[in-house]
Amino acid sequence: MVVFLQTCKTGFLQFQGVRRLGGAIDVEKFAEARAFEINAMQTGMKTASASATHRVWQTLPRHLRRRAASHDVRRVPLRLRDRARQEMNSVKKKALARLRPKQGKDKRLSRTETFLKRQRDKSWLETHIWHAKRMKMENMWGYRLAVTPTEKAFRPSHRASVHGSILHDASYQSIIQLQGPEKILRTLLDACCDLQGPGPGAKRYLPGARTIDTHIYEPSQYPFGLVGPASIFWRPVSLPSKPQDAPDAASEPGPQPAHAEGSQKRGKGKGKGKATATEPSDPDTVRRTVWRVFAALRDSASSVLDAMRKAAVPGTQIENIGVDLEDLSGQVNAFEIMGPKSNQILKGALSPVSQDSREDFNKFWASMTNLQTSGSIPRGMVIGFTVLDPRLNFPPKNAKPRPVAASQIIIPSATLAQSDLWEESVRNSLRKPRYKKKDLDERRSKNLIPGTPLNPLRQDDRVPLMLIQRSIERGASSNDLALHGWTLLLPAGWSMPFFSSLTFTGTRVAGQRERQTQAFEAGTAYFPRDFPCCATYAAQVAAREAEEKARWERTPPAKRANYEKLGTRSPWRADWGVVLGVEKETDLSLIPTQREVGDGQAPESAQPWLFRGSAVATLIEHLLPMGVAGRSVALFEALNDLRCKRALGPLEPTPAALMQGALVRVRVTPCTRGRPQDLALIYAVEDAEAQLWRQIRRGASEKEPELGDVKPPQESIIGYVTTGNFSLSHGEGFAIGALIRLRLASRELLVKIRDRDGHKCRAAYVELLEV
Repeated sequence: MVVFLQTCKTGFLQFQGVRRLGGAIDVEKFAEARAFEINAMQTGMKTASASATHRVWQTLPRHLRRRAASHDVRRVPLRLRDRARQEMNSVKKKALARLRPKQGKDKRLSRTETFLKRQRDKSWLETHIWHAKRMKMENMWGYRLAVTPTEKAFRPSHRASVHGSILHDASYQSIIQLQGPEKILRTLLDACCDLQGPGPGAKRYLPGARTIDTHIYEPSQYPFGLVGPASIFWRPVSLPSKPQDAPDAASEPGPQPAHAEGSQKRGKGKGKGKATATEPSDPDTVRRTVWRVFAALRDSASSVLDAMRKAAVPGTQIENIGVDLEDLSGQVNAFEIMGPKSNQILKGALSPVSQDSREDFNKFWASMTNLQTSGSIPRGMVIGFTVLDPRLNFPPKNAKPRPVAASQIIIPSATLAQSDLWEESVRNSLRKPRYKKKDLDERRSKNLIPGTPLNPLRQDDRVPLMLIQRSIERGASSNDLALHGWTLLLPAGWSMPFFSSLTFTGTRVAGQRERQTQAFEAGTAYFPRDFPCCATYAAQVAAREAEEKARWERTPPAKRANYEKLGTRSPWRADWGVVLGVEKETDLSLIPTQREVGDGQAPESAQPWLFRGSAVATLIEHLLPMGVAGRSVALFEALNDLRCKRALGPLEPTPAALMQGALVRVRVTPCTRGRPQDLALIYAVEDAEAQLWRQIRRGASEKEPELGDVKPPQESIIGYVTTGNFSLSHGEGFAIGALIRLRLASRELLVKIRDRDGHKCRAAYVELLEV
């Protein structure tokens, strides 16, 4: 509405327009008359707001947004391309002006040089870029490793390992090759491997058809000096013979031998095939090869060789004999594929060459389709074979199992375990694939029928592989969850071709957290988290302590736990020395721990050590009826007997010092409710209090709140929880911990547990954990 003002000579205003206005306005007609102006104003407001805060690709629905749409106009819908093209042009000009290098093009760093510059203090796996885009990364053990997916994947990863398949790149594990006379290698391994159970030199492992999962100790230091777990397997004595009509190096379809320094000739391998797999012709002179997945064996090799040279007769050949120690960490990569569907995935993604005439392998590969789980074949079984380039058959299709009346029996054999992956010349020739992905895509575009696999040519790569059966289980008689799968060993340079084919099948990818969860759900210990008294465990605990303590100090006092008021003596790490009584408590003048009546103060020479192995349960049952002094002597004699079987000398510590420093690993199960957390404290329970807790569990008493609020004394701490959480397989809280052996009065003991930031105690049963 407009009002006109007119000034007269007398200075008064006369409202001429008001006289002509009606008494009312029709709002509907007025809005219809101004509809065009209102719509234009609203459209202009939306356009101005959207252009100021959002780009075109950000206005799309969530399910249509793609990263490529942010820089490619053709990725957005047609109706938005004109506006997107304007945004792209402006951003591109701005980016070029800002990022234009001052130096010439010849001085710019290439993409490879840029990545190498970022690996000065750590190393990347070949699948690093794929993981870095989708997972949280951390520096661990000198590598940049994936910890966990950025998406919510805790439960889906567990379901994949139980009902589907899950893949983990384990190429960061060390692979050490020992090469030398078989007798020296057996003596060397016996000096540093676990003494309980069969050793790496047992007859079932010498043919190379099986791997042995053991633990490495410092040379001749067992049971002290625990280093960590290791998998050991021997190279089969007999090697596959080369075909007579094999073409020359220029036209050979398989891997080409590289004439690099240090590469071994195939002639040496033929000489090894003369000896049988079980009984070599002369163990002192026949050279054997063994791979092990762990760090250093130099000290053990030196000590064994020195001892053998001193005992040798002067002038004999053994004075000049030696052991070759080679690190293959950058030459062999490893994938771990767990779950019941891992067999069908491997069968669909891998295509063995047709020249393999081994009857054992053909029988095994035919049974892979209908194999429900790899747990139905012998543990640690090794299968060697050669496959075509997996990119030729991309995308892969999983094999579909069919019901069969009876499954074939697969027996490990040295013939089945043979693989060209042992040859250094073969590994060097496959350092880089002969064809890039764009070359194969160009060949694929020439197919008459789109989507059909490429026919392998003579020039295509043939990649040698090794499959090793892998199981995560507590034992055959246990009711806990058992996970089965495979470890796939492949030459360096081929991680991404195989990784892409395996992940395309719908297999989930696991990080460090998912790998730890697999061991936790199966009720087994995980290295180094559940291995106290170990150097790697101490390093991990120190890093975790610094991180958690810094986070606690940044938290306001009103929002963080008051550990001093809660009575938590060591909130950042488990003080095993104080619990065992081999160290004195320095905080708040607390009384040092006394473990048993009549045991007295711990000897100064006592050293903490982890009492673990397959024979722990039998030894503890033998020690239970004895007294304190009798247990120390019996344990001392039992360990010396194990050392004597491997030709090791007697232990230096006294029986009392040996008993005082012993830790035993247990599993903790709450009686009623509760979810133990990491570093939760384990307290001893007297007989009278134990009766009350048992009544509460049976429902005969309701005094749980009263008993839970009672603060236990510091001297009643007998252990700590190393891993605790809610178990998806058990449907309740569950934990793995360690406590002093003297308090383990039976295979199943009632204790109290309290979280480090909690004030309530809950009853729980601890059971001996043998693995």
